[in-house]
Amino acid sequence: MNSAWDGLREQLLATPMLAIGLTLAAFFAGGWLFARLGKPSWCPGILFSAMLLATALVVLGIDYTDYRAGAGWLMLLLGPATVALGVPLYQQLPRIRAVWKPLLISLPPAAMLAALYAVGIAWLLGASPDVLASLAPKSVTAPIAIGITEQLGGVIPLMMGGLLITGVVTTACVGLLARRLRLQDPRVLGFVLGVNGHVIGTVRAFELGPTAGAFASLGMSLTGIFSALFLPLAWRLVGL
Repeated sequence: MNSAWDGLREQLLATPMLAIGLTLAAFFAGGWLFARLGKPSWCPGILFSAMLLATALVVLGIDYTDYRAGAGWLMLLLGPATVALGVPLYQQLPRIRAVWKPLLISLPPAAMLAALYAVGIAWLLGASPDVLASLAPKSVTAPIAIGITEQLGGVIPLMMGGLLITGVVTTACVGLLARRLRLQDPRVLGFVLGVNGHVIGTVRAFELGPTAGAFASLGMSLTGIFSALFLPLAWRLVGL
């Protein structure tokens, strides 16, 4: 029985259909579970999907490298999906123009801190250079983060795990702090979610409203551009 399943699995992995099917099934199942639980603000639906997919890979005995090779077709859609976020930005352009100075002033220190505190903690704990390189772009949207990680010499699977954890923690912490500090401005909430939580934070921002979603898209995009320029330069200066 095991040999028969191994043979079938190898045949299925020879095409992208298995990886794509598992991904879509986990996505829809995670969304259904998220809705059944009342859409908790502390836990985005994508976390349920990721946990279901990871469980399926373990149960079926599929190596992540094989899965990623098959799911590469879906990865191609990340670029167009990111570019499509320019539509809500255009729709909210008058509001963005009204606060462009505070946004540009706050973006560089926020983006640098998002990278430096993770790298600093990992360095103090004795992490290797490839682990540091994998954690540096953890707050950048995946299409840009993959390129940065490859340029720095990091490990993409580790970086993807950092992306997921960062997005989930950002969503939970921003919601908690917003209630504690009584922040209700959708522009501020959206920008913070986008800068720190990349696409997961942006999804949460769109749940708050179109204005928050547009500012999250802006924060995520600007953080990606800044990080793509800043991180490789900082890496060379530090000598890692």
